[in-house]
Amino acid sequence: MADANAAVAVVTVSLVLLGLLSGLSLSWALLPVAVVVLIFVLASGLKGRDELAHLNVCVLVLGDIGRSPRIQYHALSLSRHGYNVTLIGFLGTKPHQDIIEDDRIDILPISELKGLTVGPRIFRYASKVIFQSFQLFYVLMKIEDQGYILMQNPPGLPAIAVTWVASRLRGNQFIIDWHNYGYTIMALTHGENHFIVKLAKWYEKLFGRFSDHNLCVTNAMREDLRKNWNIEATTLYDKPPPIFRETPLKLQHELFIRMGSTYLPFRPSLDVTKEYMELTAFTEHNTQTGAVTRSAGRPALLISSTSWTEDEDFSVLLQALEEYEKFVEAGHKLPSLVCVITGKGPQKEYYKKLIDSKEFHHIKICTPWLEAEDYPVLLGSADLGVCLHKSSSGLDLPMKVVDMFGCCLPVCAIHFQCLHELVKHEENGLIFKDSKELSEQLKLLFSDFPGDQGKLGIFRKNLRESGQQRWDENWDHNVLPLIKEHSSEAQFDGGH
Repeated sequence: MADANAAVAVVTVSLVLLGLLSGLSLSWALLPVAVVVLIFVLASGLKGRDELAHLNVCVLVLGDIGRSPRIQYHALSLSRHGYNVTLIGFLGTKPHQDIIEDDRIDILPISELKGLTVGPRIFRYASKVIFQSFQLFYVLMKIEDQGYILMQNPPGLPAIAVTWVASRLRGNQFIIDWHNYGYTIMALTHGENHFIVKLAKWYEKLFGRFSDHNLCVTNAMREDLRKNWNIEATTLYDKPPPIFRETPLKLQHELFIRMGSTYLPFRPSLDVTKEYMELTAFTEHNTQTGAVTRSAGRPALLISSTSWTEDEDFSVLLQALEEYEKFVEAGHKLPSLVCVITGKGPQKEYYKKLIDSKEFHHIKICTPWLEAEDYPVLLGSADLGVCLHKSSSGLDLPMKVVDMFGCCLPVCAIHFQCLHELVKHEENGLIFKDSKELSEQLKLLFSDFPGDQGKLGIFRKNLRESGQQRWDENWDHNVLPLIKEHSSEAQFDGGH
């Protein structure tokens, strides 16, 4: 309990300082002290540990559950091994159907609080953090007894501190899954030297050490956590679940028909009509025989996925497509392109306007939002993936590329520090540094299209033969032993 007391003291002092910095009077800034005293009074009356608590796991993300695939995979893996999962997060986007239908997984939605709408910006931000802290603490104290709380970071403010306090008071094991550093994402907007960014870094570094166990997404991050943060972590690479695989032609056609009802690039040319044939821009379905074939002279399907945030500059792709258009008009033997950019995010409208301003004759672009069940089907139908993710810390890897590789889809990815841990240049894809390099790579890879003897075909063949590890196997090897070890200890202690 001494650790809990120390942690609560630090949290309390932090909240008081944050209140003073945001302009609150001393009496209002000291409100957290009264709240903490009340918390300890309530906590002292908590019942003893449930002897079956070690079979309960809380999986937490202070973000949209539906747009947090890794946290959903954690929940499914835990359920697969007989654990009861309480999945906490925002319900902005529909989670995967497997999550919804799993009897062992209970979704507990929390609200995305906005804070006060008046006053200085720092005051509004501080109020949001404080409101979110109280909501999250209330939820974590209210749920039934848990053996573990597994939390995704980022976002970690205020989740790390609040979750630590709740886990100490309730006797849970606290696991942080480090995807990135939250302060580096804030630095994209505010700059590295901004007061808020420096405060966020101090907070993340301090409270990150309070966890019982840590997971991270790359060896580079594991080493950085060890060397600079004094945190020992286990590398749990993102790996594709079984739903990411090459899509059979029949399923491709069915998806293209559905997509064509909303998005023009998936529809066949108006001057193409064939008797007894159901057509899309890419496929033909013989309604008499049921056979599905690829359309002659079909365009190549280029796909990218994004959260439309500052760490992805889609002007790079648009400039490369402009160069590609010039290659086609100059007489190079290249296919037309349909470029699909999926996802939701704050900069989507900005880029949509930019896309609409372009005048392409051999390229069509659409920006759909796909249901979780359709996204892997589209990836498995594509000819090439493009990734513009630049890690804000240089230490995380893009999950979209993991999913693409699961579908045996070669990738062109923009370079950053630890990308080599995932993309092997000239083996499963190509790495570029700017729009000029990307345009040359597109020309190279599609020069043999739709044949499979060129580099694009070789990369796909390499992916098929790589025998790449899947999420379940990876999770069972790296996380399950950690959970089982402490579940056994808890069960043993409970018997005495």
